[in-house]
This record gives sequence, C-alpha cells and structure tokens, in this order.
Amino acid sequence: MRRMQTLLHKFGRECAGGPRRSVASMAFNYPVAKRDESVVDDYHGTKISDCYRWLENPDSPECKEFVEQQNAITKPYLENFNAREEIKSRLTQLWNFPKYLCSSRHGDRYYFFKNSGLQNQSVLYVQDDLHGKADVFFDPNELSEDGTVALTKTEFSEDGKTMCYSLSKSGSDWITIHFRDTQTGRDYPEVLEKVKFSSMTWSHDNKGIYYAMYPEQQGKADGSETDSNEHQKLYYHRLNTPQSEDVLVVEFPDQPRFRIGADVSHCGNYLIILPQKDCKDNMVYFAEIGSLPDGPQGLLPLTQIVHKLESDYEYVTNVGSKCIFRTNKDAPNYRLVSIDLENPSMDQWKTLVAEHPKDVLDWAILSNVDKLVVCYIHDVKSLLQIRDLATGNLITQLPLDVGTVTGVSGHKKHPELFFQFSSFLTPGVIYMCDLSKPVIEPVPYRVVEVKDFNPALYETEQVFYSSKDGTKVPMFIVRKKDFKKDGNSPCLLYGYGGFNVSLQPAFSVMRLVFIQHFNGVLAIANIRGGGEYGESWHNAGRLFNKQNGLDDFQAAAEYLISEGYTSSARLAIQGGSNGGLLVAACINQRPQLFGAAIAQVGVLDMLRFHKFTIGFAWVSDYGSSDDPEHFRNLLAISPLHNVKVPDEDAPRNALERPGARQYPATLLLTADHDDRVVPLHSLKFTAQLHHTLRDHPAQTNPLLIRVETKAGHGGGKPTAKQIEEHTDILSFIGRSLNIPCVF
Repeated sequence: MRRMQTLLHKFGRECAGGPRRSVASMAFNYPVAKRDESVVDDYHGTKISDCYRWLENPDSPECKEFVEQQNAITKPYLENFNAREEIKSRLTQLWNFPKYLCSSRHGDRYYFFKNSGLQNQSVLYVQDDLHGKADVFFDPNELSEDGTVALTKTEFSEDGKTMCYSLSKSGSDWITIHFRDTQTGRDYPEVLEKVKFSSMTWSHDNKGIYYAMYPEQQGKADGSETDSNEHQKLYYHRLNTPQSEDVLVVEFPDQPRFRIGADVSHCGNYLIILPQKDCKDNMVYFAEIGSLPDGPQGLLPLTQIVHKLESDYEYVTNVGSKCIFRTNKDAPNYRLVSIDLENPSMDQWKTLVAEHPKDVLDWAILSNVDKLVVCYIHDVKSLLQIRDLATGNLITQLPLDVGTVTGVSGHKKHPELFFQFSSFLTPGVIYMCDLSKPVIEPVPYRVVEVKDFNPALYETEQVFYSSKDGTKVPMFIVRKKDFKKDGNSPCLLYGYGGFNVSLQPAFSVMRLVFIQHFNGVLAIANIRGGGEYGESWHNAGRLFNKQNGLDDFQAAAEYLISEGYTSSARLAIQGGSNGGLLVAACINQRPQLFGAAIAQVGVLDMLRFHKFTIGFAWVSDYGSSDDPEHFRNLLAISPLHNVKVPDEDAPRNALERPGARQYPATLLLTADHDDRVVPLHSLKFTAQLHHTLRDHPAQTNPLLIRVETKAGHGGGKPTAKQIEEHTDILSFIGRSLNIPCVF
C-alpha cells in the first residue's frame, strides 16, 4: 500500500480536481458492439429486440473482447485525475485502523474477528477470558496471496469443540464448508461443495450439521456461470465422513425454486424449516429430531405450521414446545408471537411482543436463558431493548446515540451480551452488558478511533422532504460544520429502496474522504421500497409501486438543490444492486438532474433478470415479464429498454443542469464473478448507452464501465480491491464534475 505523502498533509497542497483537459473537449471512441437484430422476443404480443443477447455468455471470446475494450477506455480516464494518488493515499491512511466484530463465547473460550487495519481479510482470534491474551485461531489471509478467499461464516458446535466454517472464492455466492477442531486447530478431511444460500446449524449431540446444497448443479460453480439456481435440498452431514454419505432430510420436488432455511431449536429437539421462494414470505415446518441418537437416516417427517406464502417468519427461540417467531403476519411493523408446536393452529398463536404503531421490530435474539434482546428501527435509527422472555415485558431500553446497532452476540446460556454501534462519524464501539445483574448497563468494551480524523468537525442532520405525491421521506445529510448553503458544494446522494432493506447510518471511509477533501455533502435517502417503516413502506415501493421509489430519489435530488446544498451540475448519485437499478432508471428519466451517476452491480435488464442464477427470487419486488401486467410495468422502468437521446425541446426545469441536454457522466461497475446480479446487466446497458448516444453531439460526458476481475457482488472483497475501487469512484466524481480537492 502506498503511504500518504507527508508533504501533502504538512502544507495542505490543493490538487486541481478537474482532468488535465476538460471532459467537454474529449472524444470518447467507444467500441462499436455488434447488434444482432435477429434476436426478438414476443412478450404477450409486443415484440422486443434484444440485440446484445450475445453479451449474456461471459465465456464467449466476443464478450471477453467487449470487456477488454471497455476497460481499455475506462482505466485511463480514471487514472488521469490529478488528485488520484492523493485520494488513494488518504483512503489507505484512513482505512488503517483496527476493526473488530463482537466477541462470542463457545465452550469455555471467546472468539472475535479483528482486522489490524489494512489486512485483506479479518482474522479470527481466540482467548480464554475477555481480558486475556488473544491468539490467532484462523487467518484467511493465508489462503490466497491476493486476499480473494474469504471466510464468510462460522458456526460452533454446542460443546464448542468444533467450528464449522464456509469459504468463498473471488466474491462468489458459492461456498465450501469445512470443519476445524478448536482444540488442535486442525481441519477434518471432508469438504462440502455445491453449497449456496445455506444456513449451517448443529445438532445438539455435536455430531453433525444440517445444510442446504444444489446437488443437481451441472458444470462449473465458481461464480462466473449464469445458470438458474434450482432444486436446493437440505442434508444432514455427520462429522468426519465424506459428503457422499450425507443424508437427504428435506426436499420440495414440486417447488424447484424453494430455498430451504433451517434452524435447530435452542433445546435441540426440533428442526425448524423455513422454505422461501422469493425475497419475502416463507412457510414454516418442523421435525422432531431430539430422539435420533444416530442422526436422521432419511427424509424427516414434517409438520406444517404455516401453509401460505403471505408473511415473513423468523425463528427466535423456544421454551419447550413453545417457539417464538418474529413475523409481519397481521403486523406490518413486525411482532413476536408464541406458537406451541403441540397445538400450532393459527388461532392458538399468542402475541408475546405486540407490533409497535410506528417503530419496526428489526430483530430479536435470546440471551442469558430468560432475556430477549430486541432491536427496533425508529425513524431509521436503532433502539435496543431488553425484554423478559416469559412475558415479553420491557426490562430496560439501553441508551444509544443516533446510529445503528451493526452487530450483536449473545448466548442462551451465558450472561454476556455484546453489541456493536456505529454511525456516519463513529467507526464502531463494542459494548458489553451483564444480563445477570439487576441493573443492566452497557459498558464500552472496545472503542476504535480513526487517526487524523476529528468527528467534532462534522455534523449529521435528518430531514423529511416531500416526494412527488406528497409523501414525507427521511434523508440523512452529513457535512462539515462550517458548510455554507450556497449551492456550490459537490454532493453524493446514495439510495437503495428495495427488498425491505433499511439504509441506516454507517461508517464509510470513502464518504469521509469525499466530505473532507472534496468539501462535499453526503446524503442518504431512505426511499420507499426499503424497510425503514416496515412492510407498508416496502410495499409502497415494489411491484406496481416501483416508480414511487424513483420519484422519491429524484425528489431528494431536487430538495438538495433547492435548499442550497448543491447544484445539479455538482450532484453525483450512487447505488448498488437494486440501487444500481435506481440510479440507471433515474438517469433515463431525468438525465439533466444529475452531474454524475455511479451504478454498481445493478439490475438493468428488467425483462430477463429472472432467468439467471437467483434472479427469480426478485420477482417478489419487481414482478416478472412472464406476466402481461408486470411486463408493461417493467418495460416502463427497465434501464436497458429506456435509453434515449434527451429531448432538447422538452420543457426546462429550473433545478436541472443548464446547457445542451445529455446524460450525466456515468460509471457502471460490475465484476466477473458476480453470480448474484450477473455482469450481463451492466454490459448490455453499456452497449445500449453507446449505441444510442455515441453520435449525439451534446453527449460529451463519459459513459463508462469498470469490470473487476476475481470479484463478485461485494461480499468478501479484500481490502486492497475495496481501496482501489473507491479510489476509482472518487476519481471519476472529481474528474467528471471538475471538483477541486484539498489535501
């Protein structure tokens, strides 16, 4: 890693933020991608051309050539920014602080993850007591030279003597499962393969785990394939035996797209089965496993509790046959219900913790035998409560600043509770509570500070702005305290708006560099489609309401401009995955409202997304082009199908960029091993942008794509790759918007 240049800090040299020559004077010679006009699909009587279908084959020579040609244009543009080296050095410097996850107790020892600062992957440590010496237990950095093998999950046996863990390569969702003896540090010989989207849950006799795999997966499974993931099945694996001897215990042959979640109950007597078809709603089954001394020998007899895919259910804990679930059944903001497995009919369910009229019950866990730790979202900020397991009554609410509980660790048998808190300006404080005491108070256990960063110089505010239809939408704004609302500051607006996901305050080194050295403003819009206000907020931005989220995001941009935070020419928008769809759709609809756009790993072909890997699961949020009504709705917002030359004669909006109409400077990012949102989305959209706009004389802003190698959707990405990617994004913003940077 390159060290920060000392003279830059000592004398505060100003780096000209613009390129060595202006964007307007540059000529972008985009490669001419072939258009196969013979590929036409008939959607319910409507003919839709798909000229770039050939880009759906990532292994074809022509697709690889297309990627190489695009990177050959993008790389020089990103590297030819005067402040690039200073940005990378500053990112590296700020990134270099210790990062911890919550400690957890297994057996008689405590385990925690730590990254010393710039390690590509965090390291798992072990200690005999919370204040004793910590030793390295597992260092995933030793598994690859470039850090592209990630330790994605760990689960310990009940006695703490064996750790089950999963590894991912190059950011793929595919994992391999391994087993390690915690006393000797040695691995068992078996490796479980063809695993994706799987839980790992131990039987209480410590003899094996239940996990899900795709046994019928054909061909390669390394993250670069696009085949649909179907026919997942649940297996029991006995420790120290080959995978070939694993026992099939649950399958749904008539539901090939089910993903099968599983939890062994806290008493060890039940296996809770949670099959799910989409990204919302699941059924609930259970099987009795406590009287199987040698483990299951075949398919388990299941008892079904929930028969319809109409609500979410998440197992929390149980007392005997009475299981506690978090659910939004008849409770859009979620509640905790008690279901007696001996009498599970719905009319016998008991509400343990009622739905709050405004706050969202985000999650709940059991700790210290009889305590429920319950986290709520209140106006996008975390509230943490301790409640009584037997009655659900509130014992205490723990004091928190404005921010997010980003991690928690508690054990059903032990009194220690750890939770991690962070905010836009706080990298992470880990607190410990002793739940056995009569007065429960959080005590700081690990406090992390970032060198050469003073959070007192910055401030966070939350505003509620009006969207197109009058709905009030929350938005966080982070800026320097001496910021002036004169409309001249650059602004980075980020959004997501889908799949019931809440964008809560989070610490980001890249965003801090933007605020500090670009004199920028950060804005996080909590648009409809997310989970910030429960299922009703989610429903208001999905399916036929998807346009609401787009309107919310565009209204956020208009608010920031009209209130003097920025101007359209200095406004950059950013989003990833579903947020990539958001950004791309918005530049199609309002190209003059933004100065720059960064769409990362976006879902951009809305007519065919459901045909690749796990894309069919997103139908719950998007709908499917196989349905006539959903097809029309998807066609109206699909980024790939709505690229057009901006209409110069359309009415002008005073908040939009002046001058000739064109698309904003646009940077798409994807990766060759992204098997969540496969690269074809970004590749096809790039080809369509170039075809439509290459001859438009007003289109002087760049339209670029960055294709990463040995990377996926984002999970497990090594630190070195993250710093390089963030350097590219900030260089793109600085160069495209001609922003002066001060270091």
